[in-house]
Amino acid sequence: MNVRRLLVLPVFALLLAGCGIRATEVPTDFGPAPSRVRCSLSEPDISTQASRGLPVQVFLLCGSSLVAVDRTVRVPDGTADSARRVLVAQGLLDELAATPSAAEKEAGYTTDVRGGMTVTGPRPKDPGDALRLSTPPDDLTSYSLAQLVCTFSDSAAAEGDGSVILGGPGSETVRRYECTDEVRSRPGSKEPPRSEVAGG
Repeated sequence: MNVRRLLVLPVFALLLAGCGIRATEVPTDFGPAPSRVRCSLSEPDISTQASRGLPVQVFLLCGSSLVAVDRTVRVPDGTADSARRVLVAQGLLDELAATPSAAEKEAGYTTDVRGGMTVTGPRPKDPGDALRLSTPPDDLTSYSLAQLVCTFSDSAAAEGDGSVILGGPGSETVRRYECTDEVRSRPGSKEPPRSEVAGG
């Protein structure tokens, strides 16, 4: 009887040892815990912005899409409409090329528009609402072109129909570019639709 008990004890001990949780060789690193919500900024003080200039919106990159951010541009009182459009367009271009603020960087905002680009009004054979860039639109990256098109088409620099007529510094024909939902959601892979326009 005692011999049987002695034989059962080692087997019982082995069974108990097998009940623990064993180490696994499968990787279980799921990365750091989620931090603050990206692409989200506190509401700006519109009244303060208005005192600094004309309230506008520019489209910055955040994650893989375009997100509108409030800005201001200065336009002197009494400026003629034709000159006003160009001044607004240049102000928007400068804002797009500016380095995002610390709060914007923290929220994940970036820009692909490079500084030094300028914009002028239409040439004699262009439509009256055309804008000419110092860099040909075809030479811009998909991201920067999407930023420009969506920013211009949603501003006083365009006709407000969701499109803008752009050309380069050369003699190439200007084209009408559209800012669509697909462009805003996928600026890296979806270029703004474009079409030829007749001269004015």
